[in-house]
Amino acid sequence: MELKDIKSVYFIGAGGIGMSAIARYFLHKGLFVAGYDKTPSTLTRQLEKEGMTIHYEENVNLIPIECCQPETTLVVYTPAIPATHTELVYFQNNGFTIEKRAQVLGTLTRTHKGLCFAGTHGKTTTSTMCAHILHQSHLDCNAFLGGISKNYGTNYILSKKSDYVVIEADEFDRSFHWLRPWMSVITSTDPDHLDIYGTKEAYLESFRHYTELIQEGGALIIHKDLEMKQHVKEGVKVYDYSRNTGDFHAENIRIENGTITFDFISPVENVKDIELGQPIPINIENGIAAMAMAQLNGCTAEELRKGMGTYAGVDRRFDFKIKNSRHVFLSDYGHHPKEILQSAKSLKELYGNRKVTVIFQPHLYTRTRDFYKEFADALSHFDEVILTEIYPAREEPIPGVTSSLIYDNLRKGIEKQMIKKDDVLDFVRSRDFDVLVVLGAGNLDNYVPQITEIIQEKEK
Repeated sequence: MELKDIKSVYFIGAGGIGMSAIARYFLHKGLFVAGYDKTPSTLTRQLEKEGMTIHYEENVNLIPIECCQPETTLVVYTPAIPATHTELVYFQNNGFTIEKRAQVLGTLTRTHKGLCFAGTHGKTTTSTMCAHILHQSHLDCNAFLGGISKNYGTNYILSKKSDYVVIEADEFDRSFHWLRPWMSVITSTDPDHLDIYGTKEAYLESFRHYTELIQEGGALIIHKDLEMKQHVKEGVKVYDYSRNTGDFHAENIRIENGTITFDFISPVENVKDIELGQPIPINIENGIAAMAMAQLNGCTAEELRKGMGTYAGVDRRFDFKIKNSRHVFLSDYGHHPKEILQSAKSLKELYGNRKVTVIFQPHLYTRTRDFYKEFADALSHFDEVILTEIYPAREEPIPGVTSSLIYDNLRKGIEKQMIKKDDVLDFVRSRDFDVLVVLGAGNLDNYVPQITEIIQEKEK
């Protein structure tokens, strides 16, 4: 189905962060947009306000009549939806065009210049940074992001004039193989999703294949220390980057009084005195990748400086709710051992003389089974670890796989405790914290507003 033939779009799993960005794209195009999701959320309610029709019961009879014409209806689904889902089966049995979210994004990379950000972790922050730099520059951009940008209050940016589209390239279910990037950043390739890939080697091979998809004349910007082989087409330029070395890197880093400033070193043009609008140490490296992509596509030094200085962050990514001399409280999405380690290191670099406590909710039974020792090692970099039960998401329980696997492997002597998620609020009420971070990709983040209120009450 050609984009020009589509009159209505139906989403199965409408409330997913990536799905909602595409839904907004079609809403902006003036199409009829509807869908199903399992439960209402802040995001689904916002989509309904913007004009999308959503229902929350798996029921074919609730599909709007506007979405029942196979010739003019595109059906988009997330891989997290089971194959037995009655609405998905209905569309399959009745001749509809059905595409994964990534296939739709792939179509957009064939009609726009796709600036894609791949990696086990870091891709949401880095792509959102780059989208902000481009959007406030003379180039502008469209963007489909994996998180809610605090600058714009949305995960989608629309431009009527720009040919650029910033896309978060997701390796889950090999989704990023549908893309045809003009340029791509690869931030990291630490093995994940082994329930899909089976082995580390297969995971790395998937990234190698992804590099083959970059269009001739484009570029690959790859982190210097990755354990993978790239295989780009002839005519694709390859650059590397890291915090301290590489074609793109930082020099003269200054971390003081809650600010971070550095000089951006680049084969195109060095830019002095970049100040981070969201001053977190890991954002030095994220910023280098984002600026490299923006600069290679024509952003000026002043546009880079302004974009980085006004970048406000992403919801649930180092999302500070309270920051003062008595209490620091934030939410972070980290759910892979390397992300957790970066979170711990960044917080200790910022608050080295203060006690940092983490409340961590493991995400997925398979991920816990595959990486429980690595989780324990990473969490042991915090001063105190509070563990809740595993958030299952799409999975059924696995016998013997619980949070205890992580708990029992934490470094000896570290302060630690296991509590139920339902007891988190009472736990926070019973304690006073110096620096507290709620960490994970599950639903523990739902408590963040209440935890913020509890800590603010203590301050009174």
